[in-house]
Amino acid sequence: MENKEKKLLLQIRNLKQYFPVGKGRFVRANDGITLDIYEGETFGLVGESGCGKSTLGRSILQLYKQTDGRTMYFGRPIDEIAPKYAYETFRTLSKRREKMHAAKAKYDAFRAEYDKLEGQARYAKHAEMVHLRKEANDARLDVTTLIGGLIVHPNLPALEQLFCEQYKYSKELSVAVEKRGDLQLDVDDLTFALEKANKESKPTEKIVAKLAKAKSRLDEDNKAIAEIHAKIDGVSAKIKAMRDECVNLPNYDEYEAEHSEGIDLARLRYSEVRKLRSDLQLIFQDPYSSLNPRMTVGQIIGEGMVAHKFFRKNDERMQEGVIKVMEECGLAPYFLHRYPHQFSGGQRQRIGIARSLALRPKFVVCDEAVSALDVSIQAQIINLLQDLKEKQHLTYLFITHDLSVVKYISDRIGVMYLGNMVELGDSDEIFAHPLHPYTEALLNAIPTTDENANKNPEILEGDIPSPVNPPKGCKFHTRCKYCTEICTQVQPEWEEIRPNHFVACHHMLEKAE
Repeated sequence: MENKEKKLLLQIRNLKQYFPVGKGRFVRANDGITLDIYEGETFGLVGESGCGKSTLGRSILQLYKQTDGRTMYFGRPIDEIAPKYAYETFRTLSKRREKMHAAKAKYDAFRAEYDKLEGQARYAKHAEMVHLRKEANDARLDVTTLIGGLIVHPNLPALEQLFCEQYKYSKELSVAVEKRGDLQLDVDDLTFALEKANKESKPTEKIVAKLAKAKSRLDEDNKAIAEIHAKIDGVSAKIKAMRDECVNLPNYDEYEAEHSEGIDLARLRYSEVRKLRSDLQLIFQDPYSSLNPRMTVGQIIGEGMVAHKFFRKNDERMQEGVIKVMEECGLAPYFLHRYPHQFSGGQRQRIGIARSLALRPKFVVCDEAVSALDVSIQAQIINLLQDLKEKQHLTYLFITHDLSVVKYISDRIGVMYLGNMVELGDSDEIFAHPLHPYTEALLNAIPTTDENANKNPEILEGDIPSPVNPPKGCKFHTRCKYCTEICTQVQPEWEEIRPNHFVACHHMLEKAE
């Protein structure tokens, strides 16, 4: 699913989100989602209510700690976060590596025999083949999260020492950068105070002295950070040399060399995730309940800025920053001291957007961000999101049940049903060539005023089955008009049918002809 022309921002592999309901049963809200999201795109996620769309968005942000799988984030160098799991990886490496090779060998042997089968015999073994392949992929993901092709290097003890050193220096860097952030706030505050004093013709000697001292300390911190960076670069160069050595080893192949330079959000601790909160933001569905009625607009928007040390609380600079964000989101400056109940639904949603974008994030989950608004207001909010995306170079996961909305705003579209992704492709491709019966049903249900369309909306009958006890085989077979016996027994494979157009369906080839 990799796109060589775009820079990968998030790589989601086999993400599962299960919620216990008692007596050993679970709600399978997300049941093995695999997805890539690229910088600068809007990825639309559609499906009926209850299919797991909102849960997926919150799981990616780690607002819900995902049950299984991995979520790799490439928006920051791993050295800035220094996650504890990076240090601990080699402690269990040998066991994980042995498990991976054993699972791959078992799958390869079974697949060789499976490919020789035909007809009913092949059908009878299909489910086992899919299960073994999944086991092999899961074992590979356990190993390749951090070190990729280095798993075949003969001198693993030396590698372990290098990774331990890298973690040590990364931890030092993380602490130093946080300390520098406090000093930078001092310098910014004093610089602002000096400019204000000069405008008002007030004495500046004390401010100048404090500013000089703060800048001197900041310079010292910058030098210390540069020295730590040099140490990290030295260790990284040695690791790269070992990685290059692996290329010529006979056991090295693409299977073991999956890209692994990102940060696995699923393995971060709470304090580590907090460092990334400013990068990963959420716009809520309900503009009424998502705003604290006891806080003013200025307090709501500025709360995140203070928490992430953009400004200090009650700082005059913070008020200027808040007003700037408000104006970007179409809110007048005089709204600053008003409360949420004094605004309309569209204005409240603009406040929610301003709160999220005040931190200058890289990735934003728009969770049904326009579904609670009037149609005319929806268009305004969508246009606002589009403008902000271009100005701030944002990446969106746009969650909605309205295909007409997602077509307008999205570069690619993923269709979800009962916790699984059933189809994924470019927006135009999905609308022009839907390959999954569920996608077809959603498209046929869109009302139209086009007299030449020659069709009436077709309502998909039946309800989504229980995620606690989902149907065997294809989960959509209970509502699918193309269902056959294989659909009721065997889960379809995720396949690329057209360029960058993926689908999981036993009968999509018949429909594509």
